Amino acid sequence: MPRILLACAALLAAAPLLPSLSAAEKAVPYAQVMGPIRLWAGAAPGATGERPQDIPTLTPYAPAGRPSGATMLILPGGGYGSLAEHEGTGYAEFLTRHGITCYVLKYRLGSAGYRHPVMLQDAARALRMVRGFARRDGLDPRRIGVIGSSAGGHLASTLLTHFDAGRADDADPVERESSRPDLGILCYPVISLLEFAHAGSRRNLLGENPDPALVRHLSNELQVTADTPPCFLWHTVEDKGVPVENSLLFAAALRRAGVPFSLHVYEKGAHGLGFGRPDRPAPPWGDQLLHWFRERAYLP
Repeated sequence: MPRILLACAALLAAAPLLPSLSAAEKAVPYAQVMGPIRLWAGAAPGATGERPQDIPTLTPYAPAGRPSGATMLILPGGGYGSLAEHEGTGYAEFLTRHGITCYVLKYRLGSAGYRHPVMLQDAARALRMVRGFARRDGLDPRRIGVIGSSAGGHLASTLLTHFDAGRADDADPVERESSRPDLGILCYPVISLLEFAHAGSRRNLLGENPDPALVRHLSNELQVTADTPPCFLWHTVEDKGVPVENSLLFAAALRRAGVPFSLHVYEKGAHGLGFGRPDRPAPPWGDQLLHWFRERAYLP
């Protein structure tokens, strides 16, 4: 059972603009990561109903010990058709052991009839909220990271290259916050929607016959600028689901733009490993990520 600190839950429940899901909504069987915090007080923009899959949410995970001040927004993968719990809750359980406050996002999906820009709307709204929570809770609003795997890596890389500074005069305080992460972690990510695209992710995100201009716009190796946040990337050469070229293209774009990055390419390993399990060990990327966190002063 995931551990969510009661004090954190109490603080979140105190926010009047962010009501929790009702008992009836929580009881609906839904094979995806659920969360008690709605991104919007009412219906989300573009929502097509009131099913659980129409309600984007955040699930909070508090640090095991003393908070480091850093926060991570976690975007599970699943081809924009589902959400993989081991890339959501599993990551939160690892990161909280190292003092990082975590929020797992349940974003809307192509399998529920949604298309771009809904997924990016959900991710940007979540990042703004998480930054506001950090400010409210005495954490560092300048140490807000995002981690995504596979299609969640595509969504994370979209946020890393399509962010905005927020609207200072907006009546909604959440919308005043920047949606720019301070760093990004991309695990075997879908990056390009062109030659090395994962066809299922592209179809769930954009539909059957997307506009070629939109395909290029969301091929995020083409959208890197000097303002793109620093990134940690890892992939395996053996990955048959999402070719390693996705990470290589993004790293090359970061290099051209002068953006700091740490790239780890391992020979062995299937797609979707996360932190692995006894019969499917993963490379030691977690240890190297912690080293990079300290290099970036994200962790002390």
